[in-house]
Amino acid sequence: MSGACCAPTSGGGEEIPEASAVRARARAPERDRAQGLRAMLRIPGGTFRMGGDDADAFPGDGEGPVREVRLSPFLIDATTVTNRQFAAFTRSSGYRTDAERHGWSFVFYALVHPEARRMVRDGTVAQAPWWLAVDGACWHAPYGPGSSWTELSNHPVVHVSWRDAAAYAEWAGKRLPTEAEWEMAARGGLERARYPWGDELLPRGQHRCNIWQGRFPQVNTGEDGYLGTAPVKAYRANNFGLYNTSGNVWEWCSDWWSTTWQVPDRPETRRDPAGPTTGEAKVIRGGSYLCHESYCNRYRVAARTSNTPDSSTGHMGFRCAADLPPSP
Repeated sequence: MSGACCAPTSGGGEEIPEASAVRARARAPERDRAQGLRAMLRIPGGTFRMGGDDADAFPGDGEGPVREVRLSPFLIDATTVTNRQFAAFTRSSGYRTDAERHGWSFVFYALVHPEARRMVRDGTVAQAPWWLAVDGACWHAPYGPGSSWTELSNHPVVHVSWRDAAAYAEWAGKRLPTEAEWEMAARGGLERARYPWGDELLPRGQHRCNIWQGRFPQVNTGEDGYLGTAPVKAYRANNFGLYNTSGNVWEWCSDWWSTTWQVPDRPETRRDPAGPTTGEAKVIRGGSYLCHESYCNRYRVAARTSNTPDSSTGHMGFRCAADLPPSP
């Protein structure tokens, strides 16, 4: 068991199969797929300034250089995928997530359900002892056995690996966003802003995202209204109509992780970039309800980190993207 404070690695130690081997066994009904596409937001594309050079950025994460990137128009979901939506997927397809197959997932220590405390495995993440490996923790038991997704139906689904997210997206007739698409959409048209709504964390004293308040990891005052995940439409949307692209849950992107691939100025890094062709981990963006300025201020819109494709935690989810349908 290994990992870092932002996203501990939980993979089951098994060989990762090709994508075709983890696809869901069914597709959503065509009417549902079409309806899902119609509900997506249309991002106009164009050129935007990607990356950041904030004074408190993490140079080792490869947030820079700030660079002009041009994207074709695309579609993206206004919210992360909810527990209710993921339940419909599993009922329709019979899909089992990586956490279900591995038999456990990471839960933040303060959120473990009382009935699940005896299900905690020995050992902790060296750099992040607040993460506990809990037998039976998965998307439908987000705090371990005894908890249920039904009480959080409009919250983001968690304990989903990149492979699980990709399987859902394929079932729904969508895909995961590229990192560049995610950042352009999250910025909402604001040029080099620190957050999706501007440069001030608490404009007019108002909370605009779900992150940690207090002293991490001992005290969370919950001043933003939530101790764990928040509903997917909590807080105000950005100028493009996206909700909660800072905080709440980390969001999987399609790109393989690299801290150097994006640096050279060449066509593949500046025009519809899709990231490296291979890698060991996938990009996650946006931060989570556990982010705090004292150790992980990765709720800034330029911030990024990664995790392995079969890892799952109680603070990682996803939203979907799609290509524009062809013109008639």
